[in-house]
Amino acid sequence: MSRRSWAEPFKIKMVEPLRMTSPQERERAIADAGYNTFLLRSRDVYIDLLTDSGTSAMSDRQWAGMMLGDEAYAGSENFYHLEEVVRRYYGYEHLIPTHQGRGAEHLLSILCIQPGDTVLGNMYFTTTKAHQELAGGRFVDVVCDAAHDPDDLSPFKGNVDLAKLERALTAGGRVAYLCLQMNVNMAGGQPVSLSNLRQVSDLCRRHGVPVYLDATRAVENAYFIKLREPGQADRTIPEILLEICSLTDGCTNSAKKDCLVNIGGFLAVNDPDLAERARNLVVVYEGLHTYGGLAGRDMEAMAVGIEESVQFDHIRARVGQVEYLGEKLVNAGVPVVRPIGGHGVFLNAAKILPHIPRDQFPAQALTVALYLESGIRSMERGAVSAGRDPDTGENIFPSLELVRLTIPRRVYTQAHMDVTAESVMEVAAHPRRVTGMRFVSEPKHLRFFQSRFAPVSADVEAAPRARKSLAAGV
Repeated sequence: MSRRSWAEPFKIKMVEPLRMTSPQERERAIADAGYNTFLLRSRDVYIDLLTDSGTSAMSDRQWAGMMLGDEAYAGSENFYHLEEVVRRYYGYEHLIPTHQGRGAEHLLSILCIQPGDTVLGNMYFTTTKAHQELAGGRFVDVVCDAAHDPDDLSPFKGNVDLAKLERALTAGGRVAYLCLQMNVNMAGGQPVSLSNLRQVSDLCRRHGVPVYLDATRAVENAYFIKLREPGQADRTIPEILLEICSLTDGCTNSAKKDCLVNIGGFLAVNDPDLAERARNLVVVYEGLHTYGGLAGRDMEAMAVGIEESVQFDHIRARVGQVEYLGEKLVNAGVPVVRPIGGHGVFLNAAKILPHIPRDQFPAQALTVALYLESGIRSMERGAVSAGRDPDTGENIFPSLELVRLTIPRRVYTQAHMDVTAESVMEVAAHPRRVTGMRFVSEPKHLRFFQSRFAPVSADVEAAPRARKSLAAGV
């Protein structure tokens, strides 16, 4: 008997109309946005795959919880509920809520990094690395080599290379901590194995170096461990998640991803002294330690979201939708990062647009082309995101030049994935229609958010203007 189909473990209770635009409207919108999808107005976007951060649909239970918001400035009941849920599922003793994940990254960086320190990580993430560098640290990548190869089919490409880690720990100088990212974003959403995490934890503890988890997508990582790692199939997602966290000293978490809320995050640690220092600083930067920049209703929605996030049916459907899109593109011959990651499909822009040199930012150009084709908003994850070398000022050209199609949780149907796949196929089939990009303006920090671009040249094939499609609205 062939495998039977499965469906999303929810039904739709409320809908938000989508606005379809014409090719001419999209041309004006992307030009006004400086050819940066971050600067588009959401009203001009048809299917929004920019990020899965804060873009999830909340459940009826979460919305009901919003009505139970205790908006006391101090000692909110929702804080204590959230604290109990974090202890139950993540296992950390002390909770410091923040307005979102980068608030937690900021606190951890300024508390633990001294100028000149080394901070280790399994591939950089943009905001995390920025906070570490602003605190005076120097990031050193210890991710395995497979993470840099989009065609490598290893099941755990987010793993730390133990030899690289050993060298970094014994190189001299102070190592502030290892920031261990789950479902490594810049590698295409690639997970870390439990066996690797155990070895990493043991090695770091022997050298007296703390391990802090970026737990933003730890639930997705736990799902991949259950599916792919020998000996883990019979364990539950909560059991695996608890063991992941038990091997570390604390975590930062952007609750806008796994935890299914539109705003929020937290720092969680086991060290009572570090927790007390964090509570003191959160008052300066975020808000009192029992709300951390959040309303009581936001903390309640987060507590309920965490409980929902670890349910197997939910996480299977969430990752399954990403795999559905990825498999359609792979079957059509579109170059993507493989294996398909947990939160998005990453297009290999350098391979799709081989005629565009790296210094003309093919990934940025591909985001523009995809938006012009169908109104789909995606995100550059290549040289623009990597920024500039702090010593030379030259552009950093990472091994991966990618475009991320990030899937919000519980938002889009499989039909939206079909439209997305068809749009990507159309762009990939006519690469010479796409031209490179150059900077018009460039902020100093995290330039991919606010930079403005212009096409390098108009010397490309004329794209068809009158072709009918569902997304074109013509």
